[in-house]
Amino acid sequence: MENVRFRESEKTTIIPTFKKHYIMENRDEYLVALRPDIPSAKVNDTMSADEQFQNRTLRPVAKLQHDLLVEVFRNYIKKHKNVFYGLTAVKRIDYIENAVNRDQKFRNSLKGIIMGMFTITEYLFYISNSSALNKRMMNIVRERLISSIQVFERPTIDL
Repeated sequence: MENVRFRESEKTTIIPTFKKHYIMENRDEYLVALRPDIPSAKVNDTMSADEQFQNRTLRPVAKLQHDLLVEVFRNYIKKHKNVFYGLTAVKRIDYIENAVNRDQKFRNSLKGIIMGMFTITEYLFYISNSSALNKRMMNIVRERLISSIQVFERPTIDL
């Protein structure tokens, strides 16, 4: 493992990097190992394959990617002229639902954030039933954003 340094204004950040061949040989193992455990995400033989995929893959990946999903939505708010901040609590929920369900560009971005953490096997399963799995995926993402609604407050300006 090597370290790469880059400057972001006055901060220096060190990011560990791996040699390409090292990552790619074990990519699937690393992706699965990164995922948090969700004890409530049960999987059993009585569940449909889609529900098993949701609990085994989609929920852990969404939890892993939660902070990124929050930041992506913050950027979405900013790109849409901060209208979100002037809304009531109920309207904010509607805003999140509309963004996730109706804004195709934003929706595709969210799907990419989740799908990028799939193993090859998971991706192959996903493409075999992408329509139903997209609904499950977007429901999970939408619920995560709504449950984090308190973090979407207008940023304060430090002077």
